[in-house]
Amino acid sequence: MINYFNEEIKFDLTGKRVVSKWLRITALEKGFKIGQLNYIFCDDPYLLRINRDFLGHDHCTDIITFDYSKDYELQYGKNSISGDVYISIDTVRRNARIYGEGFERELHRVIVHGLLHLIGFDDITPELQTEMRVQEENALVRLSSML
Repeated sequence: MINYFNEEIKFDLTGKRVVSKWLRITALEKGFKIGQLNYIFCDDPYLLRINRDFLGHDHCTDIITFDYSKDYELQYGKNSISGDVYISIDTVRRNARIYGEGFERELHRVIVHGLLHLIGFDDITPELQTEMRVQEENALVRLSSML
C-alpha cells in the first residue's frame, strides 16, 4: 500500500495512481514488493526538524527515508519494503530551478530515490551516487512511457 500525506504544506501529487503503479513496477524489477510505503510531503522547516531530531544533522535536505521493512516483514513477507519517505517540496522546487529540470521531473526523481534507498541502493560515495543516478534515470524513462 502506498499512501501520500502532507505536513505543514498544501500540496497535491498529480497522477497518484500512475506514480503508485510506477513505484510498484520499479520495486518488482528489483525483486521487491511494496508493503507499507508512506510519502510525506512537507516544507523545509519540517524536514529540518526531522533531520535534527532523528539524524542529528543541522541542515535541510530534499528527502529523508526511514526504513521499516524489518518491522513489517511478518505482515508483508520477505523482500517487501516498508517505510516513510519525507520530501521537502521547498527543496525540490529549488533544486529543479538549480538543475534546470521541471518541478514534476525533479519530484519524481526524489520520489524514486526514496524507494531505491529502501531497496538497498545508497549514495554515500561518488561511485554509489553514479549508480543511484543511473537507477533514477532508468525509472524516470519508464515513468515517461506511462504518462
